[in-house]
Amino acid sequence: MVQSIIFDMDGTLFQTDKILEISLVDTFNVLKSLNEWDQEAPIEKYREIMGVPLPKVWEALLPHHSIEVRERMDALFLERLIDNIRAGRGALYPNVQLVLDYLTRNKIAVFIASNGLKDYLAAIVDYYHLNHWVTETFSIQQIESLNKSELVMTIIEKYGITHGAVVGDRLSDINAAKDNGLVAIGCNFDYAQADELLHADIVIDDLHELISIFMVE
Repeated sequence: MVQSIIFDMDGTLFQTDKILEISLVDTFNVLKSLNEWDQEAPIEKYREIMGVPLPKVWEALLPHHSIEVRERMDALFLERLIDNIRAGRGALYPNVQLVLDYLTRNKIAVFIASNGLKDYLAAIVDYYHLNHWVTETFSIQQIESLNKSELVMTIIEKYGITHGAVVGDRLSDINAAKDNGLVAIGCNFDYAQADELLHADIVIDDLHELISIFMVE
């Protein structure tokens, strides 16, 4: 019996794509104004690596820039993302609240484990009132290794989880489930990769499918 479900945030619960482009363009426009960038914002490159911790994102997007510049852009990007969340420009995926309500009403504990930063996750949770259903949200910032499997292990140990599932769109979510003896549910959503989803125990095209998967007698 599944007693806990751990959700990824970006590309699983939250439609990051709705605020990604405008936030990234704003950030790289600042870099342009400093004469440290002369191209379009690398939106497609970001989409390819979506789901990895932000320090690794900036290594990939700005491989020839200094750590100081990467950190400055990281902070600015986070600021722009949060501004856009609070302005209502983002959105949850369809059926998020319906599914979370069903799970919690049926005594299935809900958690979030994300490679997003604490302030970013808090902005989403607060704006959409997710704490009504979510027991606790965990950020990769809490794990020195930036390893999602270890983040999920932290949740398991803190809450004594013996049966559960991880729901997410990328291989890091699938591996986090399998490394911890949980069911791996892959979301075939915006950022999902077909070769990664092959490793999931179950693949869904809509979160509503979780209701039938975890139907309580």
